[in-house]
Amino acid sequence: MKPRILIVYTGGTIGMIEDPKTKALKPFNFDHLIENVPKIKMLDYEIDHIQFPKPIDSSDMNVQHWHAIVRSIADNYDSYDGFVVLHGTDTMAYTASALSFMLGNLHKPVIITGSQLPIGEVRTDGEENLITALQIAADRDRYGKPTVREVAILFENYLWRGNRSTKRSADNFNAFKSNNYPELAKIGLGIYFQREALRKIEVEKPLEPHYELDTHIMSLDLFPGLNEEILRHQLATPGVKGIVLRSYGAGNAPTSPWFVNAIREAVERGIVILNVTQCVNGSVHPERYEAGDILAGTGVVSGHDITFEAAVTKMMYLFGLGLPPKEVARQIAIPIAGELTV
Repeated sequence: MKPRILIVYTGGTIGMIEDPKTKALKPFNFDHLIENVPKIKMLDYEIDHIQFPKPIDSSDMNVQHWHAIVRSIADNYDSYDGFVVLHGTDTMAYTASALSFMLGNLHKPVIITGSQLPIGEVRTDGEENLITALQIAADRDRYGKPTVREVAILFENYLWRGNRSTKRSADNFNAFKSNNYPELAKIGLGIYFQREALRKIEVEKPLEPHYELDTHIMSLDLFPGLNEEILRHQLATPGVKGIVLRSYGAGNAPTSPWFVNAIREAVERGIVILNVTQCVNGSVHPERYEAGDILAGTGVVSGHDITFEAAVTKMMYLFGLGLPPKEVARQIAIPIAGELTV
């Protein structure tokens, strides 16, 4: 049987065209995109598509758009072998992370891709990315099961786990990187899967989509010269339930009494604070240095090697389940969809 693939087109550079007046790129419709990739017909797949009513620049991506993507997949889950989401690069890693949590019990491929240049450009990377994403979504192992059974980002030469990925370049075709987890596949003359890195599904259960995300969270970056008054004002933001704290190195933070006390008081008020390193590679090891150990003593939770994008969306997901702060603090340090290594 021919593989059946559903494309969910949200917008992004891959489908943009140049405004003749302003010369700025703006999203166009799906028909324009497909017209520029005639090689799709050579795949001999059954391909259908769903398009956002108004394709967007991914800078405008929000929780409601994530709902729409999840619903498109959930409503059509039993009718297709795999899914390809076309998306802008700026927030692609956030969307990939969010979908990995929102699509509970996922056991089919959801491949997210896009491009750095519009599909109509002579040197576009969009054509190759789209065709390769379709091939990966259709790929089966020797038992007839999907080779990829998770949310992944396909860009240029690599397939990455979605909730492990970060956009690393605004200029290079290899725009994404997973710094703390190996590639799921390397793309060259062929598609070479790293089978040991792919997510294993022991028991297939019905898809369980989650639509409730709680956005009462914020992030806080540490930097030398952080002001106590400003910090306390941020920690006292009305309605905030969780904070992703981007610390130094292996999870270190200032040891000044005013800083430690401010963080401890926030935790005691019920705010969940997740410690994530500012480094692009590496993990939070609070026991390695006294500065990290003191921070952990305030009740701040270690994010281990989770990305910032996954930390933000996972916190939204857990609070969206209606869990109390203590349970969110417990579960946020436990892998749910392969997003961190304990």
